[in-house]
Amino acid sequence: MNNSVTNTARLLGAGLRALLVLTLVTGVLYPLVVTGIAQGLFPGKANGSETKADGKVVGSSLIGQAYNLPPGEGRETPAPDLKWFQGRPQNGLGANSVNTQYQLILSGATNRSGDNEELVRWVKDAKAAVVKDNSTRTYKVKPSQVPPDAVTSSGSGLDPDISPRYADLQVHRVAERNDLSTAQVRKLVEEHTEGRTLGFMGEPRVNVLKLNIALKELTAKS
Repeated sequence: MNNSVTNTARLLGAGLRALLVLTLVTGVLYPLVVTGIAQGLFPGKANGSETKADGKVVGSSLIGQAYNLPPGEGRETPAPDLKWFQGRPQNGLGANSVNTQYQLILSGATNRSGDNEELVRWVKDAKAAVVKDNSTRTYKVKPSQVPPDAVTSSGSGLDPDISPRYADLQVHRVAERNDLSTAQVRKLVEEHTEGRTLGFMGEPRVNVLKLNIALKELTAKS
């Protein structure tokens, strides 16, 4: 009996020592090493790809933002602030009870099929809104000019980028709202258009947050 108790105690002691060693190595030392390497070699990415303006962090280059006005009287949802470039529809279009304003509780799209009646209606409504919002006194947008990313969300619903085509569609409206020339605004878009990654992966894109920061700086100078 004594030998059995002694062996059990030894086994428990060995198990406890193994647990402590593994906890120290995998739960403390390894994370510290990885964090140290990340901070030393890739500090920007390690800290969430923060984007700064006026010396303050205003967002992440990897996560889209909403550019809206406070809801008006009688409105349940905010209207877009049309002096800024707008990103893709948020989190699958329409209303979402969990993540309507890029609140980082959950990401995801609607997961509806392409022939879903509700999704088809959302896309049609979004297309009509894009045409209306981006038409100005001197420039009228045609429905055929609206690109797919203007009326559909990404898989995560948090896409920070838009296509150059969608950015260009917004040039006239942004110029008019900010008392700028279309040439000035179009130049901003060209300067903030990124090509395919490594020259062959993905599609050309424009980061909306960085573009709007540049727009703010341009309007401050004008």
